[in-house]
Amino acid sequence: MMNITIRELKADETAVLDDFLYEAIFIPEGVTPPPRDIIKRPELQVYVEDFGKRAGDTALAAEADGQIVGAVWVRIMNDYGHIDDDTPSFAVSLYKEYRSMGIGTQLMLKMLDTLRKAGFSQASLAVQKANYAVNMYKKVGFEIIDENEEEYIMLCKL
Repeated sequence: MMNITIRELKADETAVLDDFLYEAIFIPEGVTPPPRDIIKRPELQVYVEDFGKRAGDTALAAEADGQIVGAVWVRIMNDYGHIDDDTPSFAVSLYKEYRSMGIGTQLMLKMLDTLRKAGFSQASLAVQKANYAVNMYKKVGFEIIDENEEEYIMLCKL
């Protein structure tokens, strides 16, 4: 088992969130991944644009052998998982070779703890129904509160 450190993402490292935003796009089996510049679309830029400059912007990194291999970040934003202006929305992502090792769960639990200590009462996220991460989100305390054709909206009470 590799040694993983979960730590705060430093201000000069926020550019890495572009990478993880792209990695967070759920690609069903057999579907060609979209071009990398898809993250420049306004509905995706909401997750990363000027990250760290707004109240509530918080990011954690998973580091292995000195390299950032995953990230979880929250922001109060009008994204797919938006509940209200007091509820941060989650984004979490790992490079493919680091998935299914429990690292995402560690990132989620640490961020939920960070939000609890910061005084937030809940957090939300949106996830595609076919995404295997749905079970992990349930395991760390998220519940499905709404859905549309493709996605679940999930909420975690802190």
